[in-house]
Amino acid sequence: MPKVTIDGHSIEVAEGTTILQAARMIGPEVAPPAMCYYSKLKTSGGYCRTCIVKVSKGSDKDPRPMPKLVPACRTMVMDGMEVLNFTSPEVKEARKGVTEFLLLNHPLDCPICDQAGECHLQDLSYENGSAKTRTDFERRTFNKLNVGNHIQLHMTRCILCYRCVKVAEQITDGRVHGVMNRGDHAEISTYIEQAIDNDFSGNMIDVCPVGALTDKTFRFKSRVWFTKPVDAHRNCDHPKCSGKVVLWYQKEEVLRVTGRKDQWGEVEDLPDGKAGFICNTCRFDKKQTSDWTIEGPRHIDRHSVISSNHYEHMVKPKELTINTIKPLIES
Repeated sequence: MPKVTIDGHSIEVAEGTTILQAARMIGPEVAPPAMCYYSKLKTSGGYCRTCIVKVSKGSDKDPRPMPKLVPACRTMVMDGMEVLNFTSPEVKEARKGVTEFLLLNHPLDCPICDQAGECHLQDLSYENGSAKTRTDFERRTFNKLNVGNHIQLHMTRCILCYRCVKVAEQITDGRVHGVMNRGDHAEISTYIEQAIDNDFSGNMIDVCPVGALTDKTFRFKSRVWFTKPVDAHRNCDHPKCSGKVVLWYQKEEVLRVTGRKDQWGEVEDLPDGKAGFICNTCRFDKKQTSDWTIEGPRHIDRHSVISSNHYEHMVKPKELTINTIKPLIES
């Protein structure tokens, strides 16, 4: 098994493991950010370049450093490899430039965007962005497109990470949208309006790292940090649906239903090794508490803005029932 050292932390990994995967095994203290990579989607990664790292030693057999910064999501680990991420000034400066490019055309509409508070681009710009822009040209804009009954597309916010395209290719019954045009005119779109209508299209919302794809049933209802997330599950009839979700409450009302995400913003793995994607019936049609078996408050990392209104500490695990949860979500 090859051994790799990232920012001074060493780990042995299986053959074929990428630098990004190895870094995540070590922990968030060395894991580079990633906007386009999604471990549950095949061929994802290699588009945004936010995960670039410096390989200061190629391997024990060939200790020469790699001449350029490399994308961690596409570079395989070799035995004896040494990688610099947060400890490299060169990587920090390059990532700052990548972030600037991603924000060139991105609108500054966080105050009205439903993704605010759980947006990966917000985190990236806060950690690596500049205080002011160096450009003064007009940002590119697109008309809002009605792509289906449940999803609102704001192409102006899109960073072309391709995640939603890969969800449609690999999870849904058939892809009806994609990237059209080239260069600065490239956009996510459909040839026919309201064309996106299949059982798993809602997962496009979950994988979108920005606010380009939002839930029409949740739009403008509440800021995410004013809601209270609760884990729940149901026996869904759809064979591909995990049935394991997060219910986002405001008082007794379920404002939205999402898949369960891990610390990397990806849907959690199930015990059988499959990804925990959910169907549209669970996501959009089951918004009554009686539809679900309540498991308890969702654990929210203390660094997240969502934790500012969290209540996990107010009840002991053995007391987690609908009767103990109800007064908490009402408060």
